[in-house]
Amino acid sequence: MPNPFQDDFFADDLPPPSAGAAQSRAKAAESSTEPADAAASTQRQAKRSDVALTPNAAQHTLLAAQLPPQLRMGVSTWSYPGWEGLVWDGAYANSVLAKKGLGAYHQHPLLRTVCVDRTFWRPLTASQYAAFAAQVDADFRFVVKCPAGITDAQVRTEEGKPRESNPAFLDPRLAVEHFVEPTLEGLGDKLGVLVFQLSPLPWGLLSQPSRVLDRLGLLLAAVRQALLKHPQVIVAVEVRDPELLSPSLTQTLKTQGATYCLGLHGKMPPIEAQLPMLRALWPGPLVCRWNLNRIFGAYGYADAQKKHEPFSEIRSEDLHTRELLARTIAGITGAGQPAFVTISNDAEGCAPLSIALLAQAVTHLTQKSHAQKPNKS
Repeated sequence: MPNPFQDDFFADDLPPPSAGAAQSRAKAAESSTEPADAAASTQRQAKRSDVALTPNAAQHTLLAAQLPPQLRMGVSTWSYPGWEGLVWDGAYANSVLAKKGLGAYHQHPLLRTVCVDRTFWRPLTASQYAAFAAQVDADFRFVVKCPAGITDAQVRTEEGKPRESNPAFLDPRLAVEHFVEPTLEGLGDKLGVLVFQLSPLPWGLLSQPSRVLDRLGLLLAAVRQALLKHPQVIVAVEVRDPELLSPSLTQTLKTQGATYCLGLHGKMPPIEAQLPMLRALWPGPLVCRWNLNRIFGAYGYADAQKKHEPFSEIRSEDLHTRELLARTIAGITGAGQPAFVTISNDAEGCAPLSIALLAQAVTHLTQKSHAQKPNKS
């Protein structure tokens, strides 16, 4: 498939921020402004167990309508009370949002997907997935992570320290039986992406990447076989070792009909250094997980959480990543390919506001591209 945006698509050089960047930030920040009676509202709704979408979300309806239909954006996990006035209509406990917040979340005009991160720590059953699916409409799609018990080469302690080698690492049978089949049964047509995130590898495997890629190829082949009746489901592989970004990984993904998950995280190179993987796999979809702002380093989740809580505002703006990601989205969706982008609070401080700002950037680029196309009439 030819590349219709050769100059902008997977761009290597980022142009200076547009003059409207500050205005865009200001507009998105306005959506976090609480009403004058916020204190009374918080007290009144603190004990509520039903979750509703904030009326403020309606301001994004026009923006959402201007986005490419192939684009789905969402967050990584949705149970944050700090999103009051951004997503929620009032104050709710984490536990209430975890159980019932998805029904309100999916009504937000900009939120058409969500990454179910909790599956990385413990497999879910088909009935648990079905409970998620029952809270959203037919157009919504889920991004789901494979359990670490399959994608981590090491068994770890509760503190995350390696304890021993994992005999189930990249086991095709376990991946199908404990991950693919339950998600398909529970989510059905609402399953959008299966993500296999490989945890950092021990040196014994990292120094012999062919061993890892051979295992990965067998797993992906089994997964694709299990998805024969569901070709719309995207299979994506995310890595946390830069050493794995190689033609060998590209060939493994191509052979098995999978794609590379653009993992924006302190342990990986910046976005511009990962884009060659997508170029090598073109044409194909975009799967991106913007997890952690690079200013916090490879293991800076605790520091990011401390700075960003309660996750209600942009506190670590990353304009470089956002604008380059917007250009990548515009190019891929402009070529008719789907794009799934999920963002964590640890990216800039508040995932819903990051999504609003990214949506504005994508809309600006797509409108500019349409305006530059010659009029064939």
